[in-house]
Amino acid sequence: MHILFLTDNFPPEGNAPATRTFEHTREWIKKGHKVTVITCAPNFPEGKVFDGYKNKWLTKERIEGIDVWRVKTYITANEGFLKRTLDFVSFMLSSFMFGLFSNKVDVVVGTSPQFFTVISAWALAKLKRVPFVFELRDIWPASITAVGALKKSKIISVLEKIEMFLYRQADSIISVTHSFKKELIERGVDGNKIDVVLNGVDLSKYQPAEQKIPEFAKQFGLEGKFIAGYIGTHGLAHALDKIVDAAGLLEDDDDIRIVFAGGGADRSRIEQLVRERGSKNIVMIPRQPKEKMPELWSLCDVSLVSLKNTPLFRTVIPSKIFESMAMGIPMIIAVPNGEATKIISDTNSGLVVPPEDPESLAKAIRSLKDSRTYQILSKSSQEAASDYDRKRLAINMLENIEEVVEK
Repeated sequence: MHILFLTDNFPPEGNAPATRTFEHTREWIKKGHKVTVITCAPNFPEGKVFDGYKNKWLTKERIEGIDVWRVKTYITANEGFLKRTLDFVSFMLSSFMFGLFSNKVDVVVGTSPQFFTVISAWALAKLKRVPFVFELRDIWPASITAVGALKKSKIISVLEKIEMFLYRQADSIISVTHSFKKELIERGVDGNKIDVVLNGVDLSKYQPAEQKIPEFAKQFGLEGKFIAGYIGTHGLAHALDKIVDAAGLLEDDDDIRIVFAGGGADRSRIEQLVRERGSKNIVMIPRQPKEKMPELWSLCDVSLVSLKNTPLFRTVIPSKIFESMAMGIPMIIAVPNGEATKIISDTNSGLVVPPEDPESLAKAIRSLKDSRTYQILSKSSQEAASDYDRKRLAINMLENIEEVVEK
């Protein structure tokens, strides 16, 4: 079977969509299938093309057996609605144009969160007369209004109509949460064509570290400190200013450090906030290459997971919780009660606190630093990781695709 997969994020980018697509398609190759991924020059989240790459009309490479076609797009940082929309639309057009030259395709998969990529996948599937699979990573455009990037308007209404059209056109929808599936059914989408394949983690790369990697600990002055780390994309949805507020409540304990590591649309604002407050217990670590992530995670005694207190985010499962589990790191999760908080509570892998509540967050960090509960949560976190093994989840998605193709 030849799978054509469209995604605007792919390694060496290290965000969740890039990692999921790579780790899934790599397993499909091992099962004897051919996979062609159409993506763009790696640039997320700063909007700067990575070293060794160019934003050319078409470049081809092979990564662990995956044929990767990189097409030219309008590149911008992960911020600003209009510029990002131009980025999305340019990839939609270029991926469609070059996708026409992919031969003997059996199925086309398009992944969100934004669905301009999915429009291209749908159009290619129609022209090639093969099934169209919609991988649903986010409820978009609802997430735009949820983070305040755009108010409800005629533009949003048009996008919602396109969204529903794509749901109905898909031969199969693969959702990354059960909550998304439930919402789509409530909106009239046929539940029989929706399957759930959660996010997960590559357990061959992420596992508990015997010690904090000295390179990072020494470089950033973290030796001997209890570290609560926010690792990952610094986006508008993550309420990171509330973590800064919590850090201010912990300044009396010099043994505690709050670490921000990554990049994204909200990174510069958080850096400015830290400078203005003169925060002594906050350490800002730049975005690191994907291969360095396990070492970066090893710094953390506690993982911080944060989202805005918005109803939509009850349906979201931040993918960083699975990496934290694999590393055996307890979590403090400050998100609206929903699917993600249920996972943490059911697995006893961390503490749940109210979203956007600095006092509760600071109290939870103190409690784990000084409590015997820490070791219990750490062990439970590590044990829970086996349920989210990326290899097994990749095969689950492959079986769904095979079923669609065989119909």
